[in-house]
Amino acid sequence: MACLTQVVSVITPVHPPSIGYLADAYASLAAQQMPDGWGWRWLVQEDGRTGAVADALPDDPRISVGVGRPGGPGVARTLAMDRVDGPLVKVLDADDQLTPGVLARDIATLTAHPSIGWSTSRVLDLLPDGSTVGFDSDPPAGPIACGDVHAFWLANNYRAPVHPATLCLRTDVLFALGGWMALPASEDTGLLLAASTITGGFFHAETGLLYRKWPGQVTSQAAHREPAEHTTRMRIIERRVRALTALNTTITLP
Repeated sequence: MACLTQVVSVITPVHPPSIGYLADAYASLAAQQMPDGWGWRWLVQEDGRTGAVADALPDDPRISVGVGRPGGPGVARTLAMDRVDGPLVKVLDADDQLTPGVLARDIATLTAHPSIGWSTSRVLDLLPDGSTVGFDSDPPAGPIACGDVHAFWLANNYRAPVHPATLCLRTDVLFALGGWMALPASEDTGLLLAASTITGGFFHAETGLLYRKWPGQVTSQAAHREPAEHTTRMRIIERRVRALTALNTTITLP
């Protein structure tokens, strides 16, 4: 067996309604074929202190469970950063599933292209009946220049060309940006926009994630679509991007 020298930290925030989907998320992670010398650690963070999340997980030494005061997914994700080990961090929501090969593709891309800071993949929505639906505006496979995600987002009613739920990024980039934004929602979009402002990225045309659509998910709640709060969230994300741009803040990766 090859010696394990590098780790991808997979961060998953969990709120009570999504606990029942953790088994599927784990199965998709456990099925990943990792490149020689690489492994993963699953950093599962309960948005609360009930202990129910730990009870729902299998006995696997690669799993690390944290708890904390309820604060929403952005707070849970950021608290999990304390346990990050290794050069890469991968996003995986509790109700989603990785597709075969996605971690290997992320690792290969970020290893082969040291000048870029993040990668994303094609997404399929996983509907309650088991069918899937794709996004009709995926960008071409390959590198994404600094600023391109922001430009598309502005031109398309605050919809990014790549999905933040597929993000894999360098640990140094994540910490330089302070983790996820302190927003009640869209915190992952905020991180994607910020990362894509300071460093180029990459898009994989192969499907990397099954994004589950179900009534209990946070993005399906009425509060997520409430116009006044949505406008506020988008303005804050936009001001962050513009501030980073004005500061000419770019990262030169080794």
